[in-house]
Amino acid sequence: MSVSTENLLSEVMTAQGEAMCPHRLVLEHVTSRWGVLVLLQLLDRPYRFSELRRAIGRVSEKMLTQTLQTLERDGLIHRDAKPVIPPRVDYSLTDLGHEAAEQVRGLAEWTARRMDAVQEARERYDARKAGSERR
Repeated sequence: MSVSTENLLSEVMTAQGEAMCPHRLVLEHVTSRWGVLVLLQLLDRPYRFSELRRAIGRVSEKMLTQTLQTLERDGLIHRDAKPVIPPRVDYSLTDLGHEAAEQVRGLAEWTARRMDAVQEARERYDARKAGSERR
């Protein structure tokens, strides 16, 4: 079933009062700063919490915990708590999570390929802004 871009954007951008539509919430979870990095990292293999935190870098324990819980609730991540001492918890992608991570990887690869063009655009923008502020 094909959905037009206009209809898709309309569905995604619709918000009723304080509650966002489900499409928009999932997009926010998948494309959040830490959501993207978690999904990309878990594409390689399952990780324990501490090694995932080290691999991502600069994420607080609280933020990583919240991100993992959100992605688990959305069905994108599987949390496997093993009943051993000390406790061992592994995180991996579900089939749905793997699909989402592949989409995010495409965007990440595009960003890497096009970073020079983005940087040039930023420099042009900054130069125009600096010129207009001097007037």
